[in-house]
Amino acid sequence: MKKYGRTFHLPISPGATSDDKIMSSLDGLKVEDLVVTEKMDGENTTIHSGGSHARSPDSRYHPSRDWLKAFAAGISPYLMEGERIVGENLYARHSVAYDALPSYFLGFAWIVHEEVQPWDLTLARFEELRVQAVPTLYRGPYQNGIFDRLAKSLDLTRQEGFVVRTAEGFMESAMPERVGKYVREGHVQSEIHWMKAELIPNKLAD
Repeated sequence: MKKYGRTFHLPISPGATSDDKIMSSLDGLKVEDLVVTEKMDGENTTIHSGGSHARSPDSRYHPSRDWLKAFAAGISPYLMEGERIVGENLYARHSVAYDALPSYFLGFAWIVHEEVQPWDLTLARFEELRVQAVPTLYRGPYQNGIFDRLAKSLDLTRQEGFVVRTAEGFMESAMPERVGKYVREGHVQSEIHWMKAELIPNKLAD
């Protein structure tokens, strides 16, 4: 099992805590083709040829993972060794309540042998596997102030933040330069960790 790498916070992200890493430079994001997607409030999950696991693999059972394991069972047989689909398990409500999800699993990365694949190829692979992608908020060139403008456009009562990456592929080792996130201030709304709280399922779209 291989954990998905840590996503560093953008320098303007107000949700960064003392335990988080912050990007030291935006140079790796100053490209002609950026993709900005909504940061979904779920559990980071990887689906691979042998099954699935959360970002921090552990043996603890949690009922919110039952749906995901069944979903992954329909995808894993079609994945080759070294191929990973990474996304958010959104079955359980965390701090943001969703009432019209297209699926309880939304993908945001396709990784093959430690290389994060280009975004367009990722979407094509998702379509083959019938994986829904996280919503795209922006696609285009880097511009001065673009992240500030995107932050102001968020509905902070319904959106956790956003994630920006280069549309072209890159090695996982380059994630600190090629991927960044913006998280709303005071994102966690409860002192009780979601895994210890009452399980409240999010809702799917009709």
